[in-house]
Amino acid sequence: MLRAAIIGASGYTGGELSRILCNHPEIELTAATSRQYAGKALSEVFPNLLRKTDLLCENLSVDELSERADLFFAAVPHKTAMDLVPQLMQDGKKVVDLSADYRLRDVATYEEWYQKHSSPEFIAEATYGLPELYREQIKRARLVANPGCYPTSIILGLAPLLQQGIIDPSTIIVDSKSGATGAGRSASVGSLFCEVHDGFRAYKVGGTHRHLPEIEQELTVLQKSDVKISFTPHLLPISRGILSTTYANLNVNVSYESVHQIYTDTYQDEPFIRLLPKGSFPATQHVRGANFCDIGYAIDQRTNRIIIVSAIDNIVKGAAGQAVQNMNLMCGLSETCGLEGAPFFP
Repeated sequence: MLRAAIIGASGYTGGELSRILCNHPEIELTAATSRQYAGKALSEVFPNLLRKTDLLCENLSVDELSERADLFFAAVPHKTAMDLVPQLMQDGKKVVDLSADYRLRDVATYEEWYQKHSSPEFIAEATYGLPELYREQIKRARLVANPGCYPTSIILGLAPLLQQGIIDPSTIIVDSKSGATGAGRSASVGSLFCEVHDGFRAYKVGGTHRHLPEIEQELTVLQKSDVKISFTPHLLPISRGILSTTYANLNVNVSYESVHQIYTDTYQDEPFIRLLPKGSFPATQHVRGANFCDIGYAIDQRTNRIIIVSAIDNIVKGAAGQAVQNMNLMCGLSETCGLEGAPFFP
């Protein structure tokens, strides 16, 4: 059995990691850290885990933690991760980091959008953890930078079109909506029930969301030239899920059938990509609790644009599920192990 530990187990992502790992046939969850809940049972922090684990939350030093597992999930905020990851790496451990600390390949870009980076020497070693694009690199990696939730939904939707040169990258506009878990579990006025319920609003408007450089970094790699997009996120009055609607002008005159063939050729062997039939489009309720990314598309002949709609569960394929998918690849396990469950419904 592979020993795994969660650093920062008390947030929504930590809770989802715990749920998945408690049901993973090849994993023993050996440590879960939390300063706030140290000494409390993980099943007390997350009552859904009652009788699934007897693990206690602990506040451990990196030295103490390093002895407890072979692979670590760093489910902590940016800045905190970069203070932990270097020692774990030096101790010969494998790490899936769910913060933004190692996602951006350019240190200056990271420092522009976040803060001073204290371990930039590990950025070059980190592999961006989107298996559909970097599977072989992930298999060889010691440090995987798990993608952000918005970037996952957007990049997977656009990748086949950019790879085939079907769209004009200068015309990409993305409108994304996320459930309230995307704001994290810490109490804040903006995510209170009465602030979210019966409401719908945009935020970080005007190219100010921190996921933007990550999205553009990966789209630039796919396009093989610099890509800038317009990206506006919105907060939905639901607990979980992301729906991204992406618009782009077509470079060539293509039919729906030819576009569908491009997506099929790209994703037909991907276990967690589901392409919807013509006239059907993704919905957040159809991916809840599962590691799927559902994708649908249509061509607007009037405007010569293509519209791509993608849906993920932001704390599964957008965080914890993708992290486990990466762990499976890093450790030589079946990629789908522990992630085979169907979405919740209703």
